[in-house]
Amino acid sequence: MPPQIAAPAKSGSWPITVGGAGIAAAQFARCGFDVMIQAGHDKPWYDLVVTKAGNLLKIGVKASDDGRWRMAESYLQRAAHFSGKTADVHRAIGLWLDTHGERTIYCLVQFKGVPLTQLPRIYLATPADIARRMRDSAERLGDPVLNEQYEWTAADTGYTANEVLPSSWLFSQERIQELLLPQSAQIMAMPPARSHSSIEMSPNSSALAGVGMRPAVLTA
Repeated sequence: MPPQIAAPAKSGSWPITVGGAGIAAAQFARCGFDVMIQAGHDKPWYDLVVTKAGNLLKIGVKASDDGRWRMAESYLQRAAHFSGKTADVHRAIGLWLDTHGERTIYCLVQFKGVPLTQLPRIYLATPADIARRMRDSAERLGDPVLNEQYEWTAADTGYTANEVLPSSWLFSQERIQELLLPQSAQIMAMPPARSHSSIEMSPNSSALAGVGMRPAVLTA
């Protein structure tokens, strides 16, 4: 009997991660930042350090090719140990959030449906922003993950909502400035305040379709 051959792993995990980090570094360099890339197996949670005019951000890069970023799933077992519940998704999200320090943001790279001739969709968000959205989706779907978009039905009204990430999270000079200098961004904001929720409602139907640092030669 021929030996069993393991099915190939879904393309994606390591190659997608490497590709996402490279694209994120290049995009920050295009915006005039000096970029340093973390090296070594024992690096902290963040992958890049970007600096400009004396300001610094630590960037965690998460890449995906299925429309979801599994940010807090690895904390489920630890959460169960603390709470006694087999799937305490809210505690898992809280444990994930507690691992982050100040001046840290995530660069979320999404390859789903993107041809090779185009850049992937890229979002920038703080850990607190991500945790809030994961808590909302966990209430509706039960998983501690960040979804680029998803549908859910309100049990009390029967309406279907299509939830998507805020367009304000999309990678841009303005978004970087907002995260780099949050106090200045609040002062310059003009009323009415920008909404951070992107929900479209429709009748219930299926019609909704040591750590080593090495400088990278990526300065603009």
